[in-house]
Order: sequence, then structure tokens, then C-alpha cells
Amino acid sequence: MSRSGEQIEALRRAMAREVAPSSDFDLNPETILPAGRKLRPAGVLAAFIPGDDGLELLLTKRSSRLKHHPGQIAFPGGKVDPVDDGPTDAALREAREEVGLPGSAVEIIGTTAPHETVTGFLVTPVFGIVRDTFTPIPEPGEVAEIFRVPFDHVTDPARYSIQGRRWRGQRRLYYTVPYGPYYIWGATARMLRSLTQRLME
Repeated sequence: MSRSGEQIEALRRAMAREVAPSSDFDLNPETILPAGRKLRPAGVLAAFIPGDDGLELLLTKRSSRLKHHPGQIAFPGGKVDPVDDGPTDAALREAREEVGLPGSAVEIIGTTAPHETVTGFLVTPVFGIVRDTFTPIPEPGEVAEIFRVPFDHVTDPARYSIQGRRWRGQRRLYYTVPYGPYYIWGATARMLRSLTQRLME
């Protein structure tokens, strides 16, 4: 079996394991969340592309002009709209809009427990394998760059570290998994770390 094939099988096994929901507040248990808060459902696509040296994860660098999370590294994805049939459908629609990835080219292999973000979203990570070739096309005004990260990098627990910064008057801790010039942190890194934990079980 090829390296990509081995990694795909590992992902399939990981998707079958139960995992607790995650949150941007995991490392900040002293944070008091408002009672009765309403979270908006969203879906993101962790799309892995098979290559000669193994799978590569497709990620984006958000435009610096965006109101929310400008310049940050993110999965393609977004909030569930009325036209979507749940988070998976939203993740596929957004991937088509943001990076030009047709939904028909993606084999969905599973989802993990949702992740709560500091911006009030309940994000379902959707994992898929890109089975057809496609030309990445960044959505003007929203995506500044599209790039790939090796599977072995984002699933290596030694690559992760905990860092912090001031946020709303308090020091907030978060996970990071940098790759070259790309500073992968926050919700994206936390969801990838959850995957890494699943793969290790």
C-alpha cells in the first residue's frame, strides 16, 4: 500500500473513534462564558490530497481585508446557510467558493465532534480525500493564498506548542503548529490537534 493509502486508512480508523468536543477555551478554563449563549453552526473542510510522499492538507491564508480573522490560516469553510443541508454541505459549498474545489471531487470519510470558537460558532470539522485533480482558485477578497501542509506535519504531536496573547483584557492560551512561513494557530490548530489525538489512540 502507498504512503497515502496507509494514511487514508489511519484517518478512517480515527473517524470511527469517539472524541470529546473541543473549544477555543480549552486552555483557558477560567473564562466565564455567558449563560444561554447561542452558537451559530458552521462546517470546515479538512481536505487531504494524495501525493507521491503521502497526503497533503489543503489550507488557506485569509485576506487581510476581512473583518473576522484577517490574515489567519484556516480550513475552507463557513457558517451553515439556509441552502445547506448541515455542516458537511456548508463545508463543501464554501470549499468550492473559496478555493475552487468541486464537491464531486471529494470523498467524505467522516467528521469529528464540533469545536466552539471565541467568535460564537460551533464548527464541525469535515474530513475528506480529494480524488480528482483540480486547479485551486482563491476567492478574490477572501482568500489571499492557498497552500498545502504534509499530513505527517499536522499529525505529529511534537510539532504542537502552547502560546498566548492578550485578548479582551486577559491572557489567552492557544495551540500552534507552525509550518514554514505559515503560523497555524487557534481554532485551526486545535481541531488538527484533536485529529492527532484520535490517530494516536
